[in-house]
Amino acid sequence: MAVKTSEITLRTKGSLDMIDITCEVEEIVRKSGIRNGIAVVFIPGATGAIVTIENEEGLVEDFKNVLSQIIPQRHGYLHDRIDNNAVSHLRATFLGSERSFPVVNDSLLRGTWQNIFFVELDVRPRNRKIVVQVTGE
Repeated sequence: MAVKTSEITLRTKGSLDMIDITCEVEEIVRKSGIRNGIAVVFIPGATGAIVTIENEEGLVEDFKNVLSQIIPQRHGYLHDRIDNNAVSHLRATFLGSERSFPVVNDSLLRGTWQNIFFVELDVRPRNRKIVVQVTGE
């Protein structure tokens, strides 16, 4: 069994910046030489998330609006006394830091409208490294 690990480097704009990384992940899978297995897309960090959603402008805005309603930006979170980004940590915990995808015949298996996005949840712009690890044969 082979394991190949790569990184995607991003510069984000800050809170709720969503970046479609589907093409980059697919390219990493193609170049891995692994025909069948699994690809894990992971953000090391406590204030970012990996999600799947259709890359349609209205839907992406709907997602941001719903997330803001579920976990609103407000004063009074206990963590804000330390770093003023409690909302970032709460949203990241809710969404998750990784997604896994089957690799079949050298290709990432995903739905037609299922794109892979990095979601910046920190309150400020950040440099990010997304780890993509492909395991299989």
